[in-house]
Amino acid sequence: MQTTQDRPLTGRVALVAGATRGAGRGIAVQLGAAGATVYATGRTTRAHRPGRDQGGYDRPETIEETAELVTAAGGTGIAVQVDHLVPEQVAALVGRIDAEQGRLDVLVNDIWGGEFLAEWDKPVWEHSLDDGLRLLRLAIDTHLITSRYALPLLIRRPGGLVVEITDGTAEYNAEHYRLNVYYDLAKVTPIRLARSWAHELRVHGGTAIALTPGWLRSEIMLDAFGVTEENWRDACALQPHFVISETPHFVGRAVAALAADPQRERWTGASLSSGGLAQVYGFTDLDGSAPDAWRYLVEVQDPGKPADATGYR
Repeated sequence: MQTTQDRPLTGRVALVAGATRGAGRGIAVQLGAAGATVYATGRTTRAHRPGRDQGGYDRPETIEETAELVTAAGGTGIAVQVDHLVPEQVAALVGRIDAEQGRLDVLVNDIWGGEFLAEWDKPVWEHSLDDGLRLLRLAIDTHLITSRYALPLLIRRPGGLVVEITDGTAEYNAEHYRLNVYYDLAKVTPIRLARSWAHELRVHGGTAIALTPGWLRSEIMLDAFGVTEENWRDACALQPHFVISETPHFVGRAVAALAADPQRERWTGASLSSGGLAQVYGFTDLDGSAPDAWRYLVEVQDPGKPADATGYR
């Protein structure tokens, strides 16, 4: 029999904005595993799969699948098709959560969608301006719009948690240019947004943090290397440092641990990583390891040392 200790988020309500795949799906599922009711949003449904010409991915993952995985993990998954660039759709989403649940305890801003818009290592004068500005809208405007409508419901009760998902810690990003100007801005901005939300939520007893996974074994990344989760280590022949990679469930367990921590306010405004929080809360990835990717990047990958995750996972 499951107990409250096994499901510490029973009775809590979460919105994972951008939960179709990748980190968002892993976070939604792990919040469900902790007992939460999770609204999983995205644009791709079984009835509508936006292709590249519609600014989508043309991939098989859907929000209904994510919701089903949440429920199978022990929570309650609810899929809602939302384009987070459309304020009216976000307002309707939050209105539905209020009508059905009367509360919102966790908001995860994970909307992204810029992988195929970024032109890696190109200067601004060579990068497509349209694609670059679209990338910024997807990475930044969506988070602002979602927060505008969701935070009034979240602050109705003290103790709400906002998680801004990004790529890289504040410390790492401050010292490293992230591939091109658009991607750099897209991944630095959520860190600053978390500080802004921390400032605005503090008086309401809320907590906001920025959180980065390490090298994520997302569905897109696995496909790019031509491997599956079962044989992912075969990709190390092409990219040896992939040895430090992690599943989306690792960052999901980081969010669940934060949401279940009654003293989470001590983190407010901070930039955190899945590997760093694993050392604090004691959770692991699905294989029982705890990869500390950002320390690995600084100490092994960036200095050009041979790939070796010994001591880092």
